[in-house]
Amino acid sequence: MEEIIIYCDGGCRGNQSKTNIGAWGCVLIYKGVVKELSGGDVNTTNNKMELTAVIRALEVLTKYDIPVRIHVDSSYVLNGITSWINGWRRNGWKDSKKQPIKNQELWQQLYSLKTKFKDIEFIKVKGHSTNEGNNRADELCNLEMDKMGSYNWK
Repeated sequence: MEEIIIYCDGGCRGNQSKTNIGAWGCVLIYKGVVKELSGGDVNTTNNKMELTAVIRALEVLTKYDIPVRIHVDSSYVLNGITSWINGWRRNGWKDSKKQPIKNQELWQQLYSLKTKFKDIEFIKVKGHSTNEGNNRADELCNLEMDKMGSYNWK
């Protein structure tokens, strides 16, 4: 059976600033057909954009019985969805210090989408390396931020 291959990336210019621009990009490949998606936001964070990329990619899929392989360069997304999320759910979406987890709504949305799929795997790839799919997702992300213009994010 064929697989749906997805590469996701997110970024933020001025990530720690009060005003910034962020974007996400993803590349979906199925039976040789490539679909690219991207979007952006202001006053966001890198982690939100990394999560949003995966969410937006999964949202466009309509068949849940085809294996899905999601490649991310974000350890935050990978560890969160494959490991940490079990404890968060068990502890009422609180971290080990009993504090509400950051980006809870996005994590809940991602978890809900993940559970729809019969066979879904998250795979870590090295960012800014030789992985063409990841590099293209990163490029889409940067093109989206470029389109947003010279937003004052300093």
